[in-house]
Amino acid sequence: MQLSVLDQSLARCPEEAPVALQETLQMARWCEQLGYRRFWVSEHHAFPGVAGSAPEVLLAAIGAATDTIRIGSGGIMLPHYSPYKVAEVFSLLANLYPGRVDLGIGRAPGADMSTAVALAPDGRPRFEQFPMLATRLGKYLWQDNTQPLVSPKPPAGIPLWMLGSSPDSAVLAAQQGLPYNLGLFINPQADTRLIRHYKRHFQPSDLQPAPHAILTLSVFCADDEERARALLLAHDLNLFRFFSGQSSGLSLTPEQALAYPRGPREDAFIRSREHSRAVGTPQQVWQKLRALAAAHEADEIMAVTNMYYFEDRKRSFELLIRHQPDA
Repeated sequence: MQLSVLDQSLARCPEEAPVALQETLQMARWCEQLGYRRFWVSEHHAFPGVAGSAPEVLLAAIGAATDTIRIGSGGIMLPHYSPYKVAEVFSLLANLYPGRVDLGIGRAPGADMSTAVALAPDGRPRFEQFPMLATRLGKYLWQDNTQPLVSPKPPAGIPLWMLGSSPDSAVLAAQQGLPYNLGLFINPQADTRLIRHYKRHFQPSDLQPAPHAILTLSVFCADDEERARALLLAHDLNLFRFFSGQSSGLSLTPEQALAYPRGPREDAFIRSREHSRAVGTPQQVWQKLRALAAAHEADEIMAVTNMYYFEDRKRSFELLIRHQPDA
């Protein structure tokens, strides 16, 4: 089973964005050293706990900080942008770092709707045009003599990944012959049949003759289960507080989370996500990962590990890959 990483440049408070971005660069180097296949970064807006609002900028820095690991966007929220501009940006990245760049695209706003409106040049987000935008982007990347020309010229074979957490993305990835990434950490209730549908209806393309699916989920691995659970609780409570408008951008520490006065709403939120992630010791984590990968028919696992402390995140990725069971 191939292992990859999604990093979200976790900021413990808004003033720590510079620290979060430096930690992302350090983590990319660490994951390369450990032997992970890919290191992707996300796009989020108006989210004080996440510093990565411009993955294309961050990827330029990550590429310069690493040598061999594949780097990519998880993803570019295409309805906000011109396909031509995205093609130029990723052509430039692929010329800087040949054979290492993945372009993942998504339909979601990566923000609330008021922010999506602010991102749209004319104040009208184009979510319903996403299939057409994806097709146009592919033409700019892969077809010679497009008008206007993409500059610099895109290297051959820049992979375009379809990201999503609903049936629409699985269907579109199959129709367009693209590799697919299912964000289970975004939609914990995602149907286990989505990747199966994608694979059964896949239309081979020149760049992707066979289907390939990544399952992206939260992984919280520690030397003992108690520590892993404490780190996960802090993440869950911080996410709940953000979604419910209770957060000022200052994250709870794991120690504060253990003492937090949880109520029925917090507990229901935590329960709703429980089955969709892997938590505990390396043995417990791998037992869950193998079960989820089998249930979803995934070819690759991408771990997102939003632990409060940077050293805990490093340790989680270390334990995960060094205790990977034999195939």
